[in-house]
Amino acid sequence: MTALSESPVETAVDGLVLTVDSVHIRHQVDGREVVKGVGFELAPGRVVGIVGESGSGKTLTCRAVLGILPPLFEVAAGAIHVAGKDVAALSRAELTELRGSTISAVFQDPASYLNPSIPVGPQVAEVIRVKKGAKRREARRRATELLAAVHLRDPELVYTQYPHELSGGMLQRVLIAAAIAAEPRVLIADEATTALDVTVQAEILDLLADLRDSTGLAIVLVSHDLAVVAQLCDEVLVMREGEVVEQGPTEQVLHNPRHDYTRLLVAEHEQYGLDRFLEES
Repeated sequence: MTALSESPVETAVDGLVLTVDSVHIRHQVDGREVVKGVGFELAPGRVVGIVGESGSGKTLTCRAVLGILPPLFEVAAGAIHVAGKDVAALSRAELTELRGSTISAVFQDPASYLNPSIPVGPQVAEVIRVKKGAKRREARRRATELLAAVHLRDPELVYTQYPHELSGGMLQRVLIAAAIAAEPRVLIADEATTALDVTVQAEILDLLADLRDSTGLAIVLVSHDLAVVAQLCDEVLVMREGEVVEQGPTEQVLHNPRHDYTRLLVAEHEQYGLDRFLEES
């Protein structure tokens, strides 16, 4: 695999790169709490999974970590620290600087995050120019390296291609390349494999595992698919209606679920291959 970082991985003083401490998120108009006391810690090279049905609060929790909550939603209690920095205390400019350079994200529909009128390579290179201050030629070289690093064949050709010329799996790899372009310490993958077929999904998960192992990247993996969580995550949070109903080491939670909702999720997913991943773990 092509080298992804030209400098050693930094480690937070306390060994953690992300701390989410009893975070509550509420709607400012009706006062409704939509996330109720979510908390977890993440060290370099570790993967935390967040699972639950639509509307359980998974994505809102991640958006709070990124400092991009939708309008009318706010963090009402708790604290979020990224690489030791209190997200709530940062200015808008400081949050913008933090995103990409320290924490980055990959979402479900890569096409909606790429400009259809610009080749994908220059879009990755632009991240490098903005976040790393690289000159144009150096940014192109580094972007091409990143396209190779995310296992895209013929990266020089892919660099010149437009989003509509690439498959969904290729677009997701491009988005991952852009997300890691500034060498962040935390990556949030929010349903990043949901729209992909099983084979491509497995390839993307292998890529994320490679990034974790080779760079010490810490990952928050959001998914409704327990097989995905079983394959990659060290710890899992099970969310329902804004609350964490179960939390712990992945093997423990999936092999010996304590909450009825977790048992239901495991039972529903066993028919789709979860049992194979549980046996392997």
